[in-house]
Amino acid sequence: MTEFSASMMCADYGHLAREVRDLENAGIDSFHIDIMDGRYVPNFAMSLNDMRCIRALTDLPLDVHLMVEHPNNTIGLFTSNLRKGDTVYIHPEAEYHPSTTMQKITDAGMVPGIAINPGTSVETVFEMLRIAKKVLVMGVNPGNAAQMFLPYVKQKIEKLLALKEVMKFEVYWDGACDKEKVSQYAPMGIKGFVLGTRLLFDKGLPYDEILKEIKSL
Repeated sequence: MTEFSASMMCADYGHLAREVRDLENAGIDSFHIDIMDGRYVPNFAMSLNDMRCIRALTDLPLDVHLMVEHPNNTIGLFTSNLRKGDTVYIHPEAEYHPSTTMQKITDAGMVPGIAINPGTSVETVFEMLRIAKKVLVMGVNPGNAAQMFLPYVKQKIEKLLALKEVMKFEVYWDGACDKEKVSQYAPMGIKGFVLGTRLLFDKGLPYDEILKEIKSL
């Protein structure tokens, strides 16, 4: 079954507890937490304390996307505040030895994942695919919400879908996710989609109505 994760950097922070509760009641599968350091990407988004807050508000899984330089230096801060079974994504380009960081994620009982930027080729991260359990394909350059989809990413997705059964990982989509992408790529084997401003937030409709329509696709 296709999974849907709420991109919490797009949520209403004036009513965060209500947002978490409403999304959970609406049937969201997990909460996507974007951590940015202002160095690996030119923006700051959610913080360690935001992650802790949401972790305390829900029993659903968290998908923590670390857009930070050298995550190996701080990975313990995140894994020590998560629950077993939560996912932690790193960007391989941000680390000297990404396999070491991924091993720490695994040893802490988390699901190890890698995030692949639009400009990063499958060949560049090929060996990491043997370690990662989840691969988050970025449809946009990381760092900001509401960006345009980069069409050349489609070929990368097709390559990953051809490898996923042999190398034992699942493929997820993040960035510029719309109804067309869900209806086209879910049947092809994309396991889950991160939902942001295009499909989920700032629509003026109850989350349960929105998610019901998305799942019908």
